[in-house]
Amino acid sequence: MDWLERTAKLRQWSRNGTRAPHKPLLLLYALGRFQEDADGALRYSTVEEDLHRLLAEYGPPHKTTPAYPFHHLVSDGVWEVHTDRGPGSPGSGVRDLREAGAAGRLAPDLRAALRREPPLLGRIARLLLDLHFPPSLHSELCEAVGLELEPTESEQLSTARRQRDRQMRERVLTAYEYRCAFCGYDGRIGAVPVGLEAAHVRWWAFGGPDDVENGLCLCSLHHKLFDKGVLGVGDGHRILVSQRFVGHSPAAREHVTALAGRPLVGPQPGVRPVAAAHRDWHTSQVFHGEPRPVTAATPLQS
Repeated sequence: MDWLERTAKLRQWSRNGTRAPHKPLLLLYALGRFQEDADGALRYSTVEEDLHRLLAEYGPPHKTTPAYPFHHLVSDGVWEVHTDRGPGSPGSGVRDLREAGAAGRLAPDLRAALRREPPLLGRIARLLLDLHFPPSLHSELCEAVGLELEPTESEQLSTARRQRDRQMRERVLTAYEYRCAFCGYDGRIGAVPVGLEAAHVRWWAFGGPDDVENGLCLCSLHHKLFDKGVLGVGDGHRILVSQRFVGHSPAAREHVTALAGRPLVGPQPGVRPVAAAHRDWHTSQVFHGEPRPVTAATPLQS
């Protein structure tokens, strides 16, 4: 059976080009959970909140429910549903799924194929991402569903024992009150934050923990620059800007070089800031060159 072909042909509701990534999101979520527990089932009442959050962030703008893909994905041959009464889905109604104790998981043949051929999971996930989401969302979407794709050879032994905490993003964004710690950006569409990410200060692949003291809420631009070593955090929790960064436009000066020496925006009172050990690791292992000297930059209000 060609699981990639079956994945590519998931039946989805469509009308005038309207996006409906309900099934791909559920399948990505199920693949992430399979990595954690290959035999576990996803009880609808337990995962409903997680699926709602995924649909709110990565789904269509109109109101929707995870009950739809939870029931209908069965027809694509990659998913099965059982209830307290036995096999079979009770329907796509939220109340029916809750009251019947509905629980879903990957279809038996697919689970067997993933066990026989572990790289298949990554290929299926990449296909779903490529078919349904822009590249700019791939990394954060994998983090949101708990997927670890293509670990390096040195990580393969530890990956089975150490999994990312899917709740870190929410904890970090809450700690920084949904504002970029570097520039204060706080954009939303309705109630959903847009362009805000939880950045690891000490990278997860190098032992960085999934906790707030190792995290920063950053906008997409500053997250990328932070991971590239253009930006860092120094003593006094002030922003470092690498001397190696060159940008002559007003935008480059405003969004990067003018940050030198500014204090971080947040975290909110009562929350521990980034731990010195993690800041020092980032400065020595990621940050490029020497920091720019502090000029007459105007501090942001935290």
